Formats: sequence, C-alpha cells, structure tokens
Amino acid sequence: MQYEWILFDADETLFHFDGYQGLRLMFSRYGVDFDEQAFAQYQQINKPLWVEYQNGTITADELKQTRFQSWAQKLDTTTQALNTAFLQAMADISTPLPGARELLNALQGRAKLGIITNGFTELQAVRLSRNEMSDTFEHVVVSEEVGVAKPDAKIFAYTSALMAHPDPKKVLMVGDTLQSDILGGARAGFDTCWLNRHDAPSDPDIQPTFTVSSLEQLQALLFAA
Repeated sequence: MQYEWILFDADETLFHFDGYQGLRLMFSRYGVDFDEQAFAQYQQINKPLWVEYQNGTITADELKQTRFQSWAQKLDTTTQALNTAFLQAMADISTPLPGARELLNALQGRAKLGIITNGFTELQAVRLSRNEMSDTFEHVVVSEEVGVAKPDAKIFAYTSALMAHPDPKKVLMVGDTLQSDILGGARAGFDTCWLNRHDAPSDPDIQPTFTVSSLEQLQALLFAA
C-alpha cells in the first residue's frame, strides 16, 4: 500500500447525499408537501451560502440560520429546530455509495482512515453508527467543530496534527469536489483523488493526482500500486 493514511470526504464520496429527498422527508413530518419547485427556491438560498461558507465569509451557524429562515417563519418554529430535523432526516435516508463498504473493508489494516467533511456534527456520528462504520475511522474531522471549511489550510493542518504529522506524500485525500477536497488536499501536500461519478467538467487550475469514476475503480487503483 502506497499510502499510510487515506482521508475521505463524506457526502457524495462515501455516502449518498440527496438533499431533495431529505427535505421532502423532513417537511412531511411537518405536514408540508415539499415539491421540486420548493426545492429550487431553497437551493437559490442554500447554494450561495455553501460557497460563502467554503470561502470563510460566513460561519456554520450563519449558514444554518439563514437557509431555513423563511420556513421557520411559515411553520412558526426555529431555524435550529428545522436544521436538527433536516439532519435527522438525512441520517434516516443515508446509505453508502456503491463500493464504499467493500473499499473500506479492503483498506482495514492496510492504511489508517479518516474523514474530513464540511458537513455538520449532528449528522456524522449518527450516520456512521447506523451504517456500522463508527470504528472504521481513526479521525472524523468536521468543519463546524474546527471553525473553518475545506479548502482552508487550517482544517488540513488540524487533521495533520491529529495524524501526528505524517509525510504528506503518504496521505491520499479522496473527494468529489475539486474546489474543496482536491484543492485543499493538494495545498496540504497530499496526493489527491477526484471521485468524478457524474462526469463533471475538470478545472485546469486544479489538478488531482488521480481521477476515478467509482469507488470500485479507486480500490483497483490502490491495490494495483
């Protein structure tokens, strides 16, 4: 095995993250039929907030409060309650991506594993527990807890310190997003693997070490080395 550590993004790298279905489930519990038009309106607010969060111009709390403000008023509840309900719904529908279990099982004892996610703390432990992965990872680093999001160098430095500062070339960062996972990992000196499951366009300014279209392909790549 070429790498001593393999770090994974969580959403859409190890786990399906279907925000629309999660919101439908969450709002159904409030008696609301949340349709595609409502989702499109939500995304007009949500997507720019995530860009700002990754850029470090807003905090996790600001993101969580802002994205559900109008709904909290409509439903006479709080943004905090809606966020908790949403993350609970996402945990309820969470399933691993194809090949995730097989890859993680194959890596056990061959490399140390970790997660670096820009997601929220409330979701991570529940999702890992429900998918029987609580003991799989040495470290689970959540941007909300660290105070900065990928690609900020601080979250990678924080993770490197947890790992006792391994040789960066012995670390592989795997993720589905060029602008956070791959850029941040490369800046930290790690090798990077872009999981491009949906044939997204590349970025000439961000060059991953490897590109794969599936976790099965990543497993074959790692064990061929």
